Amino acid sequence: MPMQIGLEDLLGMLVSRVEELGLDADNQKSRFNIMFRMLYKKGLFTEKDALEAIKEENKILLELGLIKAMPDDATLKAAADNLMLWIKGDAKEIKRSIEELQKRIQEEQEKQNKPKIDVAPAGVLNELDRATNKNKRIIL
Repeated sequence: MPMQIGLEDLLGMLVSRVEELGLDADNQKSRFNIMFRMLYKKGLFTEKDALEAIKEENKILLELGLIKAMPDDATLKAAADNLMLWIKGDAKEIKRSIEELQKRIQEEQEKQNKPKIDVAPAGVLNELDRATNKNKRIIL
């Protein structure tokens, strides 16, 4: 028997699940950082090893058809450098890197300047129609 659920309830469940996945990802990232920081400090791998592992990972992804082309050397080096920032625990540089990324994202969003779509319950739309006496709207 089909179950009916309200849009607000559905969105609430989805948001809750996404938040849960985000927390899980953060937890896994912390564990990764801790383990690899210990290994790095013991001298069990180097920055060169990290770069080679990233190259190998991308080669596998390319062979599986999960990426269309192998990233260039500069991109691979940037990925390795970013990984090593976290492993070394360089908080100042991580913060600078995050700020730089946020700035680039904001610049990209400003370039796109796409209009936003607002969603309102039907009751609110009906009230707006009554208040303005206009029925010129598009409902999808």
